[in-house]
Amino acid sequence: MNERHTVIRSLHDVGAALWLGGSLMGAVGLNGASRTVNDPDERAQVASAGWAKWAPVSAAAIGAHLIGGAGLLIANRRRASTQAGVTANTAVKTALTLAAVATTAYSGLLGARIARGGAVPTDGATDPSSATPRDIAAAQRQQRILQWATPALTAVIVTLGAQQGEQQRPSQMLGGIGARLGRVTGRSR
Repeated sequence: MNERHTVIRSLHDVGAALWLGGSLMGAVGLNGASRTVNDPDERAQVASAGWAKWAPVSAAAIGAHLIGGAGLLIANRRRASTQAGVTANTAVKTALTLAAVATTAYSGLLGARIARGGAVPTDGATDPSSATPRDIAAAQRQQRILQWATPALTAVIVTLGAQQGEQQRPSQMLGGIGARLGRVTGRSR
């Protein structure tokens, strides 16, 4: 219980913070600013170029988060299986992490589709105009939803990580383990 896991906790937390911050800044800043580009044919291209620059950093952040999360799960496997509340938190956080990976990956695929469209008129990175080709417009409409799904999911992941930190307080650990043991032995019926 006195072991330190600073490196894996840092990978986990900093990776999640970068993932959340990058996706939110992209949705608000990069995609939002694309509407101010004077030439409608360049709006989606400018945003696509920005996202392409961010993609390697985003991938590294997600990788760091996943490596850190796996390391923390291994380091805390006994507590995760015996302390009431920790198992549920871990299961929900894992499911949300998988969902965030999926929304990030699909968003990247849509972004690549939009970028391959080249210089086409749009109102913004995720806003087609009446002159936007149908396939690009469809990708933009999907991207408009995903640009908010990923930051929402990663914000909940960060929140659940904070809750896990609270669950490591000695009073929480003793109470949680006691509650779990009571259920296993049938005393809490």
